[in-house]
Amino acid sequence: MKPEPTPSAGRHRGGLSTKIHMAVRGLGCPVRFTLTAGQKGDAPQADALIEGVPADIVMADTAYDSDRLRDAIADKGAVAVIPNNPSRARKYPLDKDLYAQRHLIECCFSKLKHFRRVETRFEKTAQNYLAVVTIAAIVLWIR
Repeated sequence: MKPEPTPSAGRHRGGLSTKIHMAVRGLGCPVRFTLTAGQKGDAPQADALIEGVPADIVMADTAYDSDRLRDAIADKGAVAVIPNNPSRARKYPLDKDLYAQRHLIECCFSKLKHFRRVETRFEKTAQNYLAVVTIAAIVLWIR
């Protein structure tokens, strides 16, 4: 019997797609992550990722640019380092030197994708795929 796709597996012409949203600590190790269907937006997932995680600075890419998220980060007493969405009317300043450190997040994703089962998403259910991503994250912490 073929397993049914779960809500975390979005369907498109190429098949199933899953997006990993991840919070990474300063040295590039994953702290918290969640899965969504590939077509889901990024910004709505950010609240769950930063909730309860102590941080002085929260960095994210343009997809996470929203006033609601910036306010949530400010309420935590942290600084938001998020580039402005090009369509944004009100522009926020961006500390480019600080934003240059965001490469640690991309490096973490790259290290995760060195695990073949994470990269190719062999798992058919979101629960199993989340387990594989969790094991890969644990290995990153051990290294």
